[in-house]
Parts: sequence; C-alpha cells; structure tokens
Amino acid sequence: MTRSGSRPSALVHRGPASQPGCPEAVAALLASDRWNLDVRFTGPHEALPLTARTLSHAALYAQPGGGTLPSAYRRLRRQRWAVRDFVHDGGRYLGFCLGGYLAGSTPGFGLLPGDADQYIASPGATVHDERDTVIEVLWRGRPRTVFFQDGPFFVLDADAGARIRATYDNGTTAALVARYGKGRMHCS
Repeated sequence: MTRSGSRPSALVHRGPASQPGCPEAVAALLASDRWNLDVRFTGPHEALPLTARTLSHAALYAQPGGGTLPSAYRRLRRQRWAVRDFVHDGGRYLGFCLGGYLAGSTPGFGLLPGDADQYIASPGATVHDERDTVIEVLWRGRPRTVFFQDGPFFVLDADAGARIRATYDNGTTAALVARYGKGRMHCS
C-alpha cells in the first residue's frame, strides 16, 4: 500500500463493528487535501483484511463509530494484538466514538493510558440517553458544538502524559492525544 514517494496510507475499518456511513465519512476526511492520505477500507468483507500484515503497510488505522462496544469487541478481539503492535511500533490510531471506546481496555485494544466509559452515565452529564443529538464541548479552550451519540469520556491514569484536546461540560475528557509505545492515538 505504501510505496516510496507515494502518499502515506490510512486504513479505515468498515464492517459489522462500524455503522453504515461512518467509515465513508472518516475516509472522506482522511482523503481530503489537508491530510492527503491514500485511504483504503479494511474489514471482514473488504479486499484488505484487518491483519498485522495489512497494518504493517499503513501509517494510520481509523476505527469509526457505530454499534455497541460488546458486539464490536467480539468481532474485533482477534485483531487486538495486531492493532496494539501496530501502534506500539509507531503507527497511528484514530478512534471516533466506538473507536474511542475500543482504545480502552474493558473491553478493547488496551491502547489508552487509562480507560473509556459512557459520558451519559458520568456525574453531571447533560445527555442521559443514547439518542443522536448535538452537545457543546470545549475544544482546545473554545466552545464547539458537535454531533453526539453515546460517545465515551476518558479516565486517564495520573501519569498518563496525554494531551487533552476537548472536555465535556462536566469536565470529563472528550478528546485526547496520547502515546502508546512509539505510536500515537487520537480519540474522541
């Protein structure tokens, strides 16, 4: 997938552990002029399966949103070590919503310096159900209205070294950047 002199490649998961439309939206974002990535889909019904070999040719793996954590993890648990090794060895992980949950460890890929949990169940949350809505977050210190549908918040270890990019109105972490081995993850 990545050849000398070509654009870096990004893999976007598409399959039963994502919601229809979400992988395509992530792919369009990553293929935009700003990022200029060679974007390919990976998953059980794609030409590129999600394996260590496939990941070894990529610069970034993106896990879009959709579905429930237990169901998605059952479908992806066999790839847990491939994803962990990919990021640990210098790859990038980009997790949106369900992808943020999957970066955690209960259950998940175990990439976060802490874990992920349901914002709607956190003390002081302004949203209390799983319906689609919009909420306000503080993104890099500025208010921003974003789409929300049962997204995670992140509980970080005291010595996590993560950079918090956004917080919910109750002060919990809504988006972050953190290291895992030689790699990096961006989750929201």
